[in-house]
Amino acid sequence: MSSFVCIGLPAAPFAPLFALDDAQLHAHGARRVRADQTPGFPCRISLEDAQPGEELLLLHYLHQPADTPYRAAGPIYVRRHVQTAMPAPDQVPDAIRRRLISLRGYAADDMMLAADVHPGETVAAAIAQAFADPRVRYLHLHNARQGCFACRVERV
Repeated sequence: MSSFVCIGLPAAPFAPLFALDDAQLHAHGARRVRADQTPGFPCRISLEDAQPGEELLLLHYLHQPADTPYRAAGPIYVRRHVQTAMPAPDQVPDAIRRRLISLRGYAADDMMLAADVHPGETVAAAIAQAFADPRVRYLHLHNARQGCFACRVERV
């Protein structure tokens, strides 16, 4: 029986931003960047690292919109013309597994119940352990060093 799935962000809300010029992006607090190495520019839509030369947007994103003390936003990268990632159940994408990850577990009322840091290669086991608590409704994964939102994880 599968226990979890990592979910990329929907592409549609970000697509119009790629048509903006740099001044318009700056007015939105966003920047156009080109990947100059891999890994280093993890896309939150595809849950893959961009390849050198690929265009991305670096922007502020409200990843925890709940009206609680845990409401939160931060920087994310998104790539142009990519599909929303839907990894197979119980699979953690490489872009997450190769990083130190902060795992945060939330209850149905969007209050945080659990938080810990794990090497990326152990994140799948940490997710399963977090979901062993029936009160944990969903998880947020963050890159622990930069603090950037990586993805949402839900029970299957």
